[in-house]
Amino acid sequence: MRLEISHVTRYYYADPVTDSVNELRLAPRTDERQACYQHQLTIEPNVSLMSYEDYFGNRVYSFTANDPHRELVITSRSTVVTRDSEMKKGLEGDPVASWNKVKSEEFINANAEYLLPTVYASFHPSVVNFALSIEGEEGGVFAFVKSACERIFNDFEYKPLSTGVHTTSDELIGLGAGVCQDFAHLLLSVCRIKGVAARYVSGYHFVGDLQGRDADFEQASHAWVEVYVPGMGWQGFDPTNNGLVDWRYVKLAHGRDYLDIVPVKGVYRGTGVQTLSVHVDVQRVTG
Repeated sequence: MRLEISHVTRYYYADPVTDSVNELRLAPRTDERQACYQHQLTIEPNVSLMSYEDYFGNRVYSFTANDPHRELVITSRSTVVTRDSEMKKGLEGDPVASWNKVKSEEFINANAEYLLPTVYASFHPSVVNFALSIEGEEGGVFAFVKSACERIFNDFEYKPLSTGVHTTSDELIGLGAGVCQDFAHLLLSVCRIKGVAARYVSGYHFVGDLQGRDADFEQASHAWVEVYVPGMGWQGFDPTNNGLVDWRYVKLAHGRDYLDIVPVKGVYRGTGVQTLSVHVDVQRVTG
């Protein structure tokens, strides 16, 4: 499916600021499930962009706006063609063999960064207890992760503005409500506690046609998790919607948790009084 994405980030400052240094992870990846045919970045005020690939293979753009300015506008426009993942049943093999694979020394050494706890995806006792209460392990890694997604979906309320960007998985358990970032971090914790390699994914989710319209404003910017399933490779799971990743999802970047893939981050000299607005629009192109 052909999707067009517009992502506009605006910073307004009470007084002129200078030396604004920024990193952007807004370029859709190209992989076996999606292909980015066009990506354009526009920065106001006009700056020179540098580009590099980070440790996780994400495309990163950086720039510095040295001159005084009271507004910084970052516009990212992309055209991406997506498809459903090929979920071939039986590839995982025997459930016992599947668990033995992910718990082997060779696998652990090769995927250590996706097995360890982080500040956001913690191994707090409350999270460990939650992970141990999830059933489905006897069905293999894939079945267990699906069961974990269902538990998170059923046990926690999706409630915008109930948490912040620094909320951890154990804090979500205490609150009982959160947003997609929180649900993704909790699924990361659960998987890693059980020895399953999992990584945080940032991107977009198109649901406009499900709501009887062509554009999605409520859930366009999104976060989910990719889990390594023996025999199947990295598979996308969305605990916010209790489903598997399909053509509706556009991937930007992946990492250990949110800190690795912040879409826009930076520092500057000047006033601490600022206003941030973000507008994301995902549209399906037909014909």
